[in-house]
Amino acid sequence: MDKLKQLQREIEALRAKNSTLESVNESLAATNASLTNKVDSLAVNNQSLATTNESLVQDAKSLAAAKEDLESKNEDLRKQLSKKQDELDALIRRIFGRQSERFEDDDQLKFEFASQAEIDDAREGIKQAIEENDRAGKRNKPPKRRKREERFPDSLPRKEVIVDLSDEEKEGLVRIGEDVVESAHFTRGAAYIIRKIFPKYVHPEDPRAGILQAPRPAALIQGDRYDTSFAASVIANRLGYHLPIHRQEDMFAECGLYLSRSTLLNLQEAAERVLRPFVQWLADLVRTDSCIGSDDTSIRLLLPQDIPEAREDDPKGRRAAEVFAAAKSKGLKSITAKMWAYRGVQIPINVFDFTVSRHRDGPDQFLVDSEYTGTLLGDCYGANTGIYIRSNGLIVHAACAAHARRKVEAALDNHAEHAKHLLGLFRLIYDVEDEARELSPAERLTLRQKQSAPLWDQMREYLQMKMMDVLSSDKISDARSYILNQWQGLTAHLEDGEIPIDNNSCEQLMKQVALGRKNWLFLGSLASGYRTATLMTVVSSAIRNDLDVAAYLEDVLDQLLAGSRDYAALRPDAWGTAHPESIRAHRQKEREADNIRRERDRLRRRLARLDQ
Repeated sequence: MDKLKQLQREIEALRAKNSTLESVNESLAATNASLTNKVDSLAVNNQSLATTNESLVQDAKSLAAAKEDLESKNEDLRKQLSKKQDELDALIRRIFGRQSERFEDDDQLKFEFASQAEIDDAREGIKQAIEENDRAGKRNKPPKRRKREERFPDSLPRKEVIVDLSDEEKEGLVRIGEDVVESAHFTRGAAYIIRKIFPKYVHPEDPRAGILQAPRPAALIQGDRYDTSFAASVIANRLGYHLPIHRQEDMFAECGLYLSRSTLLNLQEAAERVLRPFVQWLADLVRTDSCIGSDDTSIRLLLPQDIPEAREDDPKGRRAAEVFAAAKSKGLKSITAKMWAYRGVQIPINVFDFTVSRHRDGPDQFLVDSEYTGTLLGDCYGANTGIYIRSNGLIVHAACAAHARRKVEAALDNHAEHAKHLLGLFRLIYDVEDEARELSPAERLTLRQKQSAPLWDQMREYLQMKMMDVLSSDKISDARSYILNQWQGLTAHLEDGEIPIDNNSCEQLMKQVALGRKNWLFLGSLASGYRTATLMTVVSSAIRNDLDVAAYLEDVLDQLLAGSRDYAALRPDAWGTAHPESIRAHRQKEREADNIRRERDRLRRRLARLDQ
């Protein structure tokens, strides 16, 4: 019994334990279910965080790309700003800065001598040359203010005006002499009428012979109402003094004679027709020169209402029709045409040509089509650099050293050390050119090969060996690439004494177009462009030879109308020799004084380098 009771008690205990275990099991099951729910919730949260993380990674990549793009754009804008600032600085220097391109630096390049004796000998030679230059300068000094005892030129007419005492004041006095005071008086342009009388004759014994009369001379315009003096004045005023036609209308009205604008334009057009064969002869004459300088400038041309038809044998006309058609398709009312200048280096003639665009047809038509053989001096525009191939080797291109020098000068703020060294070499090279200015071509070539060639060799070595550290984005890199790429053209003058070192003289001719462009603003037609080029050829060539433009034009027109075809006597330099009274001597004296001053400055710079 006791065992039974004990078993019962154990069974009860086991049942109590089992009940407890079941309660624990149920609690664990509930906990497990709760944990399962939490795990599921965490899994969902984890998936959401993974998605959010992936989105953030993509956003970070997008932001990084956007940042890189913004940095790239910012760098581009910084470069554009720097370029625009450089252009603005260059424009300000061009307008308000000094006109001379000479570079002055305290750290001048020194000469290398083997001994002190050579230095002393060179110093004495330069001092002697400076003294000779000073004496020459004194002989050619511009005249000072006129002294009282000096007279005006005897060629000027004189009108006497007696300034005397009144009769009452002179009563009882004896005249013992007089003082003469000459005052210059200016009379504005005056017009007068020439009455040409042509007597009529008949033969009394032969009435059938009719009326006999001297033949009428050729006239510029029908009826001979205005002679060549008016046409010469209109052309000289418009293209020499840059006065537009409407101002000349008022100017002639001051003389008591009213000429309408249409009359003035008709006179100009008639004169151009007479001058055209002569100008063509001048163009052919320039093409006989061994070296021709060329440059161009823009000029506004109004589009015609109807595009003119071009002949098959007129390449200029065909090109004009193409440009006009393209401009009209864009709805334009005007185009940017070009005025070209061709300057003979040995022959003192300037020829102008007009084209509707800066197309290679400009130099090609003027030089290649005419089978010119020689050297074209100009900038490194494609129409010039490629002319050797297009002319089958007949024309060689010589580059302008002034263009290369300007590119170096533009980099002074970027790489001062390199730029100053290169500019110093250019200064020495130009000093040699100043010394060679008055020499013959053969002597000039000898001097260049002796003194300039080593300087160019130094420049090339410096560009290739000392400037390897410059970045392609630096401005000095542009100058370096330009000089090395155009080396053959830049050093062409070392092989021919007739080739100038630069094209500055031809580039200065563009001022004649630019000054006129500021006044007459645009050209109204294609024919007007051709007329302007013809007339500018005559005017510019007269100015180059220091002639009175109006006097030269009037005489040339008179002779051409009279039937003269002696063009050689009418070319400006020959005409000036035959008409010394029409030469502007003051211009020649100014130029001579400038040459003496330039030579003196060059010698003093050389002496300064020796004393360092």
